[in-house]
Amino acid sequence: MTSSLRLRQRPGPDNALGLVKFIFPNNFSIYLHDTPAERLFARDRRALSHGCIRIEQPVALARDVLRDQPEWTEARIHAAMHAGQERWVKLMDPLPVHIGYWTAWVGPDGGVTFTDDPYGIDRAHAAEPLD
Repeated sequence: MTSSLRLRQRPGPDNALGLVKFIFPNNFSIYLHDTPAERLFARDRRALSHGCIRIEQPVALARDVLRDQPEWTEARIHAAMHAGQERWVKLMDPLPVHIGYWTAWVGPDGGVTFTDDPYGIDRAHAAEPLD
């Protein structure tokens, strides 16, 4: 016998994901979300989630994503975010989402900059056999 249990926190100002969540199709259950802990954006190290991505300016993102739906004004977006009830808004046209994760990059001077790998992805890739 298989049973499943699903727990969800109600929308509202105390929700751990903030006031808005941007869902997009992917195989990893990753989504973008607001946060009630805005102080976290001031930290240098912000890898505090379980894979989802906190959005610093969710109203600006919503306004941009819904730009082809003029009825979604900034005031209406604010009102929907603070209504305390779930509301799904579908996009009229698909919007590609690209998420990058870089732990090394080449700067304008040609030098390579390395940074921390909080999710251990570099180690996992290094362990993979080369073809």
